Amino acid sequence: QVQLVESGGGLVQAGDSLRLSCAASGHSFSNYGMGWFRQAPGKEREFVAAITWNSGSTAHADSVKGRFTISRDNAKNTVYLQMNSLKPEDTGVYYCAADVAAGLFPRRLRQYYGYWGQGTQVTVSS
Repeated sequence: QVQLVESGGGLVQAGDSLRLSCAASGHSFSNYGMGWFRQAPGKEREFVAAITWNSGSTAHADSVKGRFTISRDNAKNTVYLQMNSLKPEDTGVYYCAADVAAGLFPRRLRQYYGYWGQGTQVTVSS
């Protein structure tokens, strides 16, 4: 069993930065791939970024590439999402998720992620 708790969301202005954190409890965090997803009101939950168990490979959605960076610290059982140059269209609830069967490559599809946090709200004003 894996429990995930996100933090770091808030209300910011366009161009600002935020760093989201996701603390994991339970065994074997260092074995899991981790991902960030987001959901805007009235829209489907979408992929944002993912990272392999050893940080050997990352993936970012085209909409955030160059602005957002996923990272992890296995000693702290935590995964991060550094978000720079935020835009109003980045507004939504951000979820972290664990991919317990992940291999050498980060995965983008929600169906691979079996554990989810409760989400943290990010609001970017123009």
